[in-house]
Amino acid sequence: MSTSDRLIEATRELLWERGYVGTSPKAIQQHAGAGQGSMYHHFTGKPDLALAAIRRTAEELRATAGSVLDAPGSAYERISGYLLRERDVLRGCPVGRLTMDPEVIANDELRAPVDETIAWLRGRLAAIAQEGLDNGEFVPSLVPDDIAATVVATVQGGYVLARASGSTDAFDAAARGLLALLAPRTDTA
Repeated sequence: MSTSDRLIEATRELLWERGYVGTSPKAIQQHAGAGQGSMYHHFTGKPDLALAAIRRTAEELRATAGSVLDAPGSAYERISGYLLRERDVLRGCPVGRLTMDPEVIANDELRAPVDETIAWLRGRLAAIAQEGLDNGEFVPSLVPDDIAATVVATVQGGYVLARASGSTDAFDAAARGLLALLAPRTDTA
């Protein structure tokens, strides 16, 4: 792994654990096994490095979510696959946690990949919900954009509840509850 990649990976890890303010250039260098000169050779400073790390984290989240959301299956199966996929629940979402970081939110450049990723996820989920609606899988009153927002809020809220309790049970319960509400229509007539 190149020095710049080690620096980016170290920054990604530290941002996830400590947030922007809690991630010092010295901690990044130590975590990456790189000197100060190397860091400033590849990046103009902490904001530049943080942006590269946030972009990489956002790309990884899109790839991971996309692999589940673009898989074969019904709309319900793909949404279920997204909600129930393997994740490090007690660590929280590496992108979602950045929304709680005042330094990231106050900086338009750092916030942009976070906003774009959440918008992409909501858009993809809304399109899948629309497919399910079009195929008669969901009740006609379902609003795809609302379902997308609910799925994202359930995942992010599930992370918060799990971290607060120190158990994945709250996350799992939230996912199961939403899936019960989305369960495909079964016409009894």
